[in-house]
Parts: sequence; structure tokens; C-alpha cells
Amino acid sequence: MADSEQAFQEARRVWREALQGHVLAPPDAGFSARLAALASAAAQRATACEAAAEDGFEWPPARGGAKPPYELQPGSGRRGPEKLWTRFDEAVAELDRVSEGRSMRAVGRAYADLAEVVAQLAEAIEREDRASGLLPAVARKRRRSA
Repeated sequence: MADSEQAFQEARRVWREALQGHVLAPPDAGFSARLAALASAAAQRATACEAAAEDGFEWPPARGGAKPPYELQPGSGRRGPEKLWTRFDEAVAELDRVSEGRSMRAVGRAYADLAEVVAQLAEAIEREDRASGLLPAVARKRRRSA
């Protein structure tokens, strides 16, 4: 098995695990961590798609219409900046659209775009959750005086 094919399969596995983390997840303090894992998995998929494209592989077309897990869908009470959620919804729609074609590079770009917006959501929600007390505040190093 070629290195890019192996990386592609591993990225696929990590992506599925990250998505599974959102299925039936309660709206809890772990939301930002689940989003961070999803962003990382999307970035890994993007890298694997680019490597596979370099090796001459095509994307296996899929039927469109795949929806993200419920906690990531509009109307689910998802926390965080609405502007970023709008970008997320657009990135999901673009990934769904390009997944119906054969361009491995187009799918890789769509995963990269999704990774970027999900990472921004994870950071924003973590900040909000720390400010609200849902997550503990980050301990700051105390300065020592001379």
C-alpha cells in the first residue's frame, strides 16, 4: 500500500472517530475539545487528500446530503459566534458538494477550509466557556519580583 493511501485511510479513520464524538454528545464543557478534535481530523484529511492527489488518486464520488452530527447542526442550540457557525455551515455544504465529484484536491481544500473554521469555533467556544465558568480558568504564571 502506498504511503499516501495508508495516510488517507488513517485520516479517514480519525475523521470518523472525531465525528462520532459529536453523536449524542450532551451540550457540556467538552464541546470545545470535541470541536478541536474535529478540526484536527479535518486538517489530517486535507493533508491526506493532497498527498493522494500528488500520487494520482481520484476522490471516490459520494452521494451528497451527508449531515453533520446533531450538535453541529443549525437549531441544535450550538454555542459560539453565529458568524463562525455560518462559515461552518458554508464549509460543510462545500465539502458535501465537492465530495460528489472526483477531484481529490477540491475535497482536500474543502477539508482544509472546514478545519480552519472549526478550529476558530473551538477556540472561541473555549474562551466563552472559561469566561462563563463552564471550564476552569487557565492558571496564569505569577511573576516573581527581584
